[in-house]
Amino acid sequence: MAVYLLDEKLAQKIVQRTMEIIDCNINIMDAKGKIIASGDLNRIGEVHDGALLALSQGRIVDIDEAVIHSLHGVRPGVNFPLRIDGEIIGVIGLTGEPTSLKEFGKLVCMTAEMMLEQARLFNVLAQDTRLKEELILNLINSDTVSQSMVEWANRLGVDLSVPRVACIIEVDSAVLGINRAREELQNLQQLLKVPDRNNLIAILSLTELVILKPAFNSLGRWDPSYQLERIKQLLERVNENVRNSIRISLGNYFPTENGISLSYHTAKTTLKIGKSRLPKQRVYNYQELILPVLLNQLKDGWQKEELERPLKKLKLADNNHVLVKTLFAWFENNMQTIATAKALYIHRNTLEYRLNKISDLTGLDLNSTDARFLLYMALHVVS
Repeated sequence: MAVYLLDEKLAQKIVQRTMEIIDCNINIMDAKGKIIASGDLNRIGEVHDGALLALSQGRIVDIDEAVIHSLHGVRPGVNFPLRIDGEIIGVIGLTGEPTSLKEFGKLVCMTAEMMLEQARLFNVLAQDTRLKEELILNLINSDTVSQSMVEWANRLGVDLSVPRVACIIEVDSAVLGINRAREELQNLQQLLKVPDRNNLIAILSLTELVILKPAFNSLGRWDPSYQLERIKQLLERVNENVRNSIRISLGNYFPTENGISLSYHTAKTTLKIGKSRLPKQRVYNYQELILPVLLNQLKDGWQKEELERPLKKLKLADNNHVLVKTLFAWFENNMQTIATAKALYIHRNTLEYRLNKISDLTGLDLNSTDARFLLYMALHVVS
């Protein structure tokens, strides 16, 4: 039984290309002798007795005027078995006088077999790519690496013992449009494969892909700056229009069994926080946003309600959001009075007045480290 099924569209393409070169009709029959492609479209679907002979006897079958009336669905010509890996998967037939077509037909048969083999290899590679992407999606969404995943990885030649860190690339569909964004994402996927750096790449959506990068540098160490340098090199290889329309986030490395999943989720949250806090920036690093990324985990549940309490009175009295903006600026400038006043374009006395007002409304002493930290968490979790 054939392990490879002839594709009708590919068979018809072979027929059309070959008939552009030679002046005779060509038929391609499947492993059951049915015509699936032909220069004469009316013959498609017929069972070809000459093909059945070639299939059953595994040889070239000539059909001349002497035998044409004893066979069904045939015309004078020559039929060649099509083989892949030594197995007959179909027949290619040339219509005409057998003697004059035989030698030329061998070349036609060989060309058809090469095209079929190329298509088969392409399908195998495409299937492996899809399976590899499925494996990657399982790795980033699983807390444990199961034995089946290990076997799956071994089958695909993926070494799960390599320490990896997750990186997410997002293409801005609002700028490029969804179709162009998808196209650029596919271009980036191909770009990341050359040169081969042992990256595992999977498309997450129409606008996002994830890269599981080898985490260690040449010295066998986890070095975020090394990974960021690689990201900058990638950006340099991308044309300017796309460079200004993508965002990249680098997660953290975790030397644990569920390290890949944890790394992916830190990269995902880093991207979310980075876009919110630094919308003009294109590269976000977990190490630079570690605190707001960690605090983001408190957004659900009773913790959020508790953190929200000190801000409720402040927001009720802060109709134009001046106090909240002042508090943000104060923290961004490391609670330095002069630097904060300069950033807000206000006098130091105005800043002191606002900070005292914030203290009164929240009931928190801003000279207390605990109170400052509580307000900082509240701003980043609730706001």
